[in-house]
Amino acid sequence: MLNVVQCWDDGVSTDIRLIELLHKYGAKATFNLCPGHCPLHTVMPRWMKYGEHGCSDRGFLSGRIGTQDLVAVYGDFQVASHCWKHENVNNMPPDQWIKCAVDARKYLEDLFQRSCPGFAWPYGQVTEVAKTLLREAGFVYGRTTQNLADITQCKDAMTLATNCHFQDPAFYEKYEAAKETGVFYFWGHSYETMDYDKLWEQLEYKLRFICEDSNSRWANVAEVVTLSIG
Repeated sequence: MLNVVQCWDDGVSTDIRLIELLHKYGAKATFNLCPGHCPLHTVMPRWMKYGEHGCSDRGFLSGRIGTQDLVAVYGDFQVASHCWKHENVNNMPPDQWIKCAVDARKYLEDLFQRSCPGFAWPYGQVTEVAKTLLREAGFVYGRTTQNLADITQCKDAMTLATNCHFQDPAFYEKYEAAKETGVFYFWGHSYETMDYDKLWEQLEYKLRFICEDSNSRWANVAEVVTLSIG
């Protein structure tokens, strides 16, 4: 049986549309959140106006889920720390950085009233010191942006790899190959679909394809790490 896991980063408001699809296909997922970037009220996605400046993905502003809506939006799914404000481990002292990682986890655990042992490295940046600090702080895993054909071969759960990005052109080939290993893990940002229906349709087809495969089951990242990597 193939365990299929997925995670989505940053807590953007395009996650609302994504979650509708996840519910439709009974899919599990982990959302990696940065509480310090969350406004009080949800800001919906939109395209930038002509002459407007700001951080965007090809001119598309993803929006953010507000703190008052976090439980309503993500309550049926696992959530994990992505640092307080997506802090880069290479840009600050280790003791300050680990506080950002732990503060985000504590905030989420208090808000959702459950354990949130997962972590995703902002920008995919990792250091040996930070790995040790994460482990000592009680995190179960730290997801990187590295891709491997067989993630069960990860020797350290603090540098957990995935199989591929959700828009990888070889997504289906990697999915089928993962049946030899027992785990298929994909990730991404929901804002990468922007508001293009064709991209959303491609994502929905992947979810439906997995759902209809009798040789696969949805699982959570922390569950697979505990069973397959340790």
